[in-house]
Amino acid sequence: MKAHVYVTLKRTVLDAQGKTIADALRRMEYKGVADVRQGKYFLLTLEDGLESKAAEAEVERIARDVLANPVIEEFTYRVEG
Repeated sequence: MKAHVYVTLKRTVLDAQGKTIADALRRMEYKGVADVRQGKYFLLTLEDGLESKAAEAEVERIARDVLANPVIEEFTYRVEG
């Protein structure tokens, strides 16, 4: 089973790196990009035999407690397999 966790800055937090990337894309004349938010991606490989509900609960706990800073970041995840 694999878990994909995406961590990004909250919308209320200035994303300086994302803004820099968006500005560079405009200067390079790429069209259609309104905004860029950068973040982190984690791929967790879960042990076999873990039930789906238990896996989701554990991934959410890991993301909340370890991977994301809840003051400035938010996360989403999906578990497959």
